[in-house]
Amino acid sequence: MQSEAAGRVEQPLSLGIDLSTQSITGVVVDPRAGQVVYERSLSYVADSRLQGFGIDHQSFLIPPRRRGEADQPPALFLAALEALCKDMQRDAVPMGRIAVINVSAQQHGHVYLSRNFDTALGALGALNAPEFAEEGAQPVGRLAELLGDIYSYQTAPIWMTSDTADEAEHIRAAVGGRAEMIRLSGSDSPLRFTGAVVRRVGRHFPDEYRQTARILLLNTFVAAVLSGRADAASDYGNACGTSLLNYREKQWDHSLIRAAAQGLPEGATGLLQKLPALTEPYAPVGTLAAYFQHRFGLPAECRIAAGSGDNPQTKVMVPRDLLSLGTSFVHMVSSDTPVVDKNGFANSMYDGLGRPFMFGCRTNGALVWDRVRGLYNLKRNEYEPAEKALAASAPGSSLLLWQPYRESFPVSPELPLQRYENSPADLAHDYSGIIDANLALLYYYSSSFAGGSQPQSRDRLYVTGGPAGSREILKRIAGLWNCEVVTIGAIGAALGAAAAGIKTLSEAGYAVDPDTAIDGLLSIKDKVTPAPDYVQAYHGENGYIRRLISVFEQRAGVE
Repeated sequence: MQSEAAGRVEQPLSLGIDLSTQSITGVVVDPRAGQVVYERSLSYVADSRLQGFGIDHQSFLIPPRRRGEADQPPALFLAALEALCKDMQRDAVPMGRIAVINVSAQQHGHVYLSRNFDTALGALGALNAPEFAEEGAQPVGRLAELLGDIYSYQTAPIWMTSDTADEAEHIRAAVGGRAEMIRLSGSDSPLRFTGAVVRRVGRHFPDEYRQTARILLLNTFVAAVLSGRADAASDYGNACGTSLLNYREKQWDHSLIRAAAQGLPEGATGLLQKLPALTEPYAPVGTLAAYFQHRFGLPAECRIAAGSGDNPQTKVMVPRDLLSLGTSFVHMVSSDTPVVDKNGFANSMYDGLGRPFMFGCRTNGALVWDRVRGLYNLKRNEYEPAEKALAASAPGSSLLLWQPYRESFPVSPELPLQRYENSPADLAHDYSGIIDANLALLYYYSSSFAGGSQPQSRDRLYVTGGPAGSREILKRIAGLWNCEVVTIGAIGAALGAAAAGIKTLSEAGYAVDPDTAIDGLLSIKDKVTPAPDYVQAYHGENGYIRRLISVFEQRAGVE
């Protein structure tokens, strides 16, 4: 075990990086002070350095070839990583003190890499590579250029994928049905999970699949690039989101892999060979590649942690239940031991510190709220008129459904916008209606694993994500969950990654205490207690939840 006294980085800092659907965020934490010392987010569509990668500026996706395909360009992630590092240099972040980098990325997102990947990363690790000598002069995009020939399948499927119904059902049936699927993997073979997407790619693009030497989750891909190690291990927490991992054993499951690979080129053996080894999410997979040392002044001793998905990394910050309001909405419920939801609504995972939890994830999240505001000619970041309209609308007073994306929680089809109970078509009713509907559906379908269908018996629910800045939205959450709501800011995944990085340093012998640091980092932004009239509006005998679920299940075909 290396210690700080043995020549490691003095006054260490932990950098957490989150690659989300819409942006990259970096958070630098001082583990001993328990403080954030730097944070920055870069939008994929607003930052001029991140243009030209072919994504649609509304959906943030590469225009799909078929309905339900949801891909992003992996080169964009590499350019965003460089842009973030250059901004950190410009902003005088003490790069030489960064002792660990821990990555968070969209859960289920992954890349297909050819045999060129190993050679290209070897070059990144070359200490005296002449092309890296002018580190300050290279533009953003240099890394993407150097790694331009590493992909066997040119795009990275992400969590919004929904054209995998046949593949997900095949995996479920091949292992013996729903109950066995849940028992083995902790989830009921969701459409967006990596295994179903890999099977789809193998079936429809067999040549690209044959040329694939490695399939890496996005956090593992970035950790491999940062460390210059193509054999970087993946964390078992994010691997839970693949439908290929045995949840309790924390290892790739041969039954699940056989099911996913049935009929594909190279079969189960070939698929297993393409998958990385598994490790703890905070375990180091190597130290920093020379490329990043030369270009950005980061120290050679900087450890690169395995990292995890955005949901596991966000959950690091709280040992209790958490509601994450992002592009998708996720309700995370803590558990003392690895358990599964036999109803199949929840997905069982481990967080960035290796602790078990369950979560329900609704694909139709904040992007749908943005689209409703757009119906009234409000820009993406133009919130004030919508907030005023929301405050003027009583909770549960407008019943509408709009599900523009195929949903996995619960599994249901796309639903066009439709208003009920004579609700008028204006900003106040539509905006309050979509917020109530999305939150109430998440609440209701997570109740099977979080305390029953009545107002749940918890004393506190932590909330993070951009919409948590709205007092009126918080009041509605408090009324639905019938408990105190505490917000912890909008950069949960990057902050969680930085916090989990402190565990990496502790395990390496640094004199830091992860628990104390995380307590200090848990910044309480706001607290809201449930208003009795809001609770009654949602949970009363003929309250909003009962009316909504009746309409939703009839229209969506959910039993």
